[in-house]
Amino acid sequence: MVREILKLGNPQLYEISEEITKDDLGFLPEWVEDLHDTLMDYRKKYGAGRALAAPQIGIKKRLLYMLTDKPYIFVNPVMSFPDDERYMLKDDCMSFPGLIVKVERYKRADILYLDENFNPQKMHLEGDLSELLQHEYDHLDGILATMRAVDNKSFYLEHMKRDI
Repeated sequence: MVREILKLGNPQLYEISEEITKDDLGFLPEWVEDLHDTLMDYRKKYGAGRALAAPQIGIKKRLLYMLTDKPYIFVNPVMSFPDDERYMLKDDCMSFPGLIVKVERYKRADILYLDENFNPQKMHLEGDLSELLQHEYDHLDGILATMRAVDNKSFYLEHMKRDI
């Protein structure tokens, strides 16, 4: 089901998400389907979008969904950084379409997580995928890209593509 993406200013976006427990496993397929459907709807409307965090659609659980070459489901992810190398980029978000924020992110990241079957997994990320998962991971802790702006002059308006 396509869910509404919570927009900038909604207090729910600033809350810390709860871990998914084994008691939640029955809900996981529905949550993942909602994340997928919502991401596909966003892509259709705006021509963008590679990942979505559960809190963005009102599910206060530590769950990320990424669709690149294939779908990835990250349950209770834990992110770490193998070195201190960072870079600046202009970041956008489905919770504030059309607003771009200049932020600093780590160039590389490691993410430990459980898959949809609760099996432990690990992924090493570099470049744009590292940035993407850092952005989505922040949502789990109630942090938006606007809160990571390099300074108070790091905000830009951009017209989003409406049709693919």
